Amino acid sequence: MDDKRALLEDSGEQTTERAMAKAKDIVQNLDKVTLNIAVTGESGVGKSLLVNAIRGVNSGEEGWAKTGVTETTKNPKEYPHPTMPNVKIWDLPGIGTLDFKASVYMNKVGFKTYDFFIIVSATRFKENDLLLAKNIKKQKKNFYFVRSKVDMDVANQIASGEGTEEETLRCIRDGCLANLKKQNITSPVFLITSQDLSKYDFQKLIETLKTDLGHEKMDALMLSLPVYSKRSLDEKYSTFKKSVWALAVVSGGIGAAPVPGLSFACDTAMVLSFLTKVYHSFGLDDKALKKLSERVNEPILEEVKKSKLVQAMSKSMLSSSMLTKLGAAAGVEILSCMVPIAGNIVAAGVSFVTTRAVLQEGLDELYGVAKKVLEMADLQ
Repeated sequence: MDDKRALLEDSGEQTTERAMAKAKDIVQNLDKVTLNIAVTGESGVGKSLLVNAIRGVNSGEEGWAKTGVTETTKNPKEYPHPTMPNVKIWDLPGIGTLDFKASVYMNKVGFKTYDFFIIVSATRFKENDLLLAKNIKKQKKNFYFVRSKVDMDVANQIASGEGTEEETLRCIRDGCLANLKKQNITSPVFLITSQDLSKYDFQKLIETLKTDLGHEKMDALMLSLPVYSKRSLDEKYSTFKKSVWALAVVSGGIGAAPVPGLSFACDTAMVLSFLTKVYHSFGLDDKALKKLSERVNEPILEEVKKSKLVQAMSKSMLSSSMLTKLGAAAGVEILSCMVPIAGNIVAAGVSFVTTRAVLQEGLDELYGVAKKVLEMADLQ
């Protein structure tokens, strides 16, 4: 009875049947929901830099989108996320070039492919950007104006003594909005720098996307973004937490199958797969931590390695305590399944409770480590 009550509370459903159906949908969608983000605008405005920043890829690394002051993207280029291949960022050619004139741009880049468009400008939004926005709107798709390289403008204004950071940001924003208003376009403008997503309006852009995207696609986006603040980490944690009970329900179904060893093997694989996603999404892998350590000049990698779970995950393994718990539960399940019908129900309950506990334990430990990383890096 306690297991059933826990299942209904976790799912928010009124019946076991609806809860189990919901759980299966969640698990099936974990890796199947696709998200295609188009980054567009004129040539040389920093589109490729933004593509790299969203994917957490640095210069010279595998999958780095080529950047440059001249046109470097000749055709729509797909960049799958390094650890979530169902999320794809598309670097589109610059609008208004000889090969991609504004009048035929939408048809050439295949507008139907994308879930939404980010229109990037490094100065003011020009005629081609505005024409692009109007065409996207006609196709009933969403677009977002992003003013890039804001950090450079702020630094230049401060260095010249012509304005503070606050004054410069207000001037840039007001200029962009006035520019759009002249073309009868009412839309917010998000000021960002691809060098540091924690600055300026990137979080505001994410909040806006939350209201426009369906929850499944928004979850995919949230988990794919690099951790750039405590708030972004908390949102990732909440998103992952929603999946814990669903995975445990699927585990319960496997636990009821009277096949010796099946439950342990499946539960272990399921937990490892889930925590591997968490491990990478929280930026706890060696590659991500090394980059962060170099950036903030702190020995973050060594500190994080104190976590036994992080050590195990770096080797694509579970910690010994987790394997012990799953193994003990598997033993109980095997014995329970020797009793017809009632035994299967007991086995399912044991599998559900144990797997949920191990998943939550792992998620909480990795979350705690990631919070410590942010504190060491002074990212709030």
